[in-house]
Amino acid sequence: MAVSQDLLDILVCPVCKEPVSLTEDKTGLKCPACRRVYPIRDDIPVMLVDEARIED
Repeated sequence: MAVSQDLLDILVCPVCKEPVSLTEDKTGLKCPACRRVYPIRDDIPVMLVDEARIED
């Protein structure tokens, strides 16, 4: 796993402050509330709103 579980336990969406979870393909972190997906690049989550995409 690219991102440790300890880090996943403390990461929240910068927009709505909801906890994020790893996407199925493990390339991003998804917020269940606002549906933003933040990319993971070189094993580092990029938690910038401008870098996120909104999924259905």
